[in-house]
Amino acid sequence: MPDKNPRKPREVRINLRGSWFYILLIGLIIWMVWRNANASDPKEIEWKKVEQIASEGDIQSITFVRNEYRGEIALRPESVAAYKEEFDGGRVPRQSPHFTFKVSDKFNPEESFGALQDSLSVHGFEPFSVTMTEEEHFWTGILEWLLFPVILIVMWIVMFRGIGRNSGGGGGGIGGGMGNPFNVGKSTGKLADKNQIKVTFKDVAGLYGAKDEVMEIVDFLKNPAKYTALGGKIPKGALLVGPPGTGKTLLAKAVAGEANVPFFSISGSDFVEMFVGVGASRVRDLFRQAKEKAPCIVFIDEIDAVGRARGKNAGFSSNDERENTLNQLLTEMDGFGSNSGVIILAATNRADILDKALMRAGRFDRQIYVELPEVNEREEIFKVHMRGLKVSKDFDVSLMAKHTPGFSGADIANVCNEAALTAARRNKKEVDTQDFMDAVDRIVGGLERKENTIMSPKEKRTTAYHEAGHAVVGWLLPEADPVLKVSIIPRGKALGLTWNLPAERKNWSKSYMMDEMCTLMAGRAAEMIVNGEPSTGALSDFERLTNMAYSMVQYYGMSEKIGPMSFYDSTGARGYELVKPYSEKTAEMMDQEVRSIVADVEARTRAILLANDAAFRKVAELLLEKEVIMATDLEAILGPKVKPVESENTTEPTSNEESLG
Repeated sequence: MPDKNPRKPREVRINLRGSWFYILLIGLIIWMVWRNANASDPKEIEWKKVEQIASEGDIQSITFVRNEYRGEIALRPESVAAYKEEFDGGRVPRQSPHFTFKVSDKFNPEESFGALQDSLSVHGFEPFSVTMTEEEHFWTGILEWLLFPVILIVMWIVMFRGIGRNSGGGGGGIGGGMGNPFNVGKSTGKLADKNQIKVTFKDVAGLYGAKDEVMEIVDFLKNPAKYTALGGKIPKGALLVGPPGTGKTLLAKAVAGEANVPFFSISGSDFVEMFVGVGASRVRDLFRQAKEKAPCIVFIDEIDAVGRARGKNAGFSSNDERENTLNQLLTEMDGFGSNSGVIILAATNRADILDKALMRAGRFDRQIYVELPEVNEREEIFKVHMRGLKVSKDFDVSLMAKHTPGFSGADIANVCNEAALTAARRNKKEVDTQDFMDAVDRIVGGLERKENTIMSPKEKRTTAYHEAGHAVVGWLLPEADPVLKVSIIPRGKALGLTWNLPAERKNWSKSYMMDEMCTLMAGRAAEMIVNGEPSTGALSDFERLTNMAYSMVQYYGMSEKIGPMSFYDSTGARGYELVKPYSEKTAEMMDQEVRSIVADVEARTRAILLANDAAFRKVAELLLEKEVIMATDLEAILGPKVKPVESENTTEPTSNEESLG
């Protein structure tokens, strides 16, 4: 069947301007190879061999170079064939000279050639012609010495120009980057024009404390006299610290849009290069340009790529080039005048591994913590990312903010985009609440795999009772997070999920952690009650439960035997040590305490399920029937959610993921 939409042949264009050098070079190489393949060089012989050839009358002419004591012999045309065996492969040079010879500085050409001419006349041979000359090779020697380096330099320039064009110039806004091989030590930072950056503080929702501090820095640059008149000094640097996706880079863009001053942006990895000394050179060039543009802001994103603490990898591996770059960065930051008007902004999500010298006062005077947004901040972030969406009028933004605790700004942007895509797949004209809910479910639990997953009736039943255990125990324990939804529809790697709505907690109590561990243990306890044997479905539950139990003992001092002690390392330096900060006996006591906590959790969870066996089984059967049940279904079976003495606002949906099978 003929193709209804035949494809047009792809048009191929060759840019001869960029390839002329390679075409010329290849042609030259082919010509040289062909020339050498079809001709041989003159053969060098001794003076005695010259006398023998002359005595046979086969020499037509001799050219003698006096200053080099070298001679060239041209044979008579009729005698060339007789000397084929003298050459390799029988290839005699088509043109003269055919032979060359060298003599010492004591050689007398007039006397020697005259004697040969006399011997020829005696035997009746025609005399040969003799030419005396001197050669000067001054320019030839220079050309031979320069030709190869010139070819290499030209090839290097042509190749780097191609790399620079293909990579957009290598960040050439300031130093040209790799577009020019001679600018390899120049800074690859980009100078931002205020007219090009449209992001302002109005586009940064939430981040109340961080935004206030950054806005104050912008005010420093706009009105320096306001602060210096009282004797104050403008801070030299501010470090933005926080988890990924919380808006650190967005905050820096807003500074560029609001400051109305030159704004240099560069990544920490841009300083690292394979050539020795390039990183330090780029740091010097960046700060030189910053001083020329002062007052200005320099933003270094992911500074941990170059600011990692020095000396921690001693004995294993070393990176002197990165440390030299860091040393140069430290020197440049500390070398500014107090009121020079250059402020350094940097962002990282790994502040614990940064060098202490980089963190001291006088370099980064301020550390601005950009934390995950709270419920009110999430509501503002939703409003920012919903500006371009066609949202239904009955959509409740505050409800979505409560259903997305622990989400970063990047996660919320992903939720809004995913909700729009979901509505488009359903051919809707507006994005409604259900689309947002489904988007959250997809991001938290993964893509729904209801039709593509084959489960036996036994596996489905085990999954239902497993999730029912989580839901019942979580509903009945006062400190446990309330359940929002339970599903046995496979998503991602999980065969079932239980969504919770945890409160906005800043501090976890021991009772809360114990109730949460009981909720995690409930899936395995339910399987043991129903099937009499465990399955692999509790893997992720046990991983979280074990980490929480060890944290109680090792970090939070919640163990009576170990006491109020913490072995938590906030600096990260202990990871490079080979010795633990506690003895083997203490480690054994920790293991015993963790086992004791887990045993108590298991016994308590099993007792709760057995005491509510009828309700537990009713929830599981309802799950098998409907596949998805909500909090209202649980309340109809178990009654109102048991609440702690001091109830808190619920906001965040999380999930207990199961990997059954």
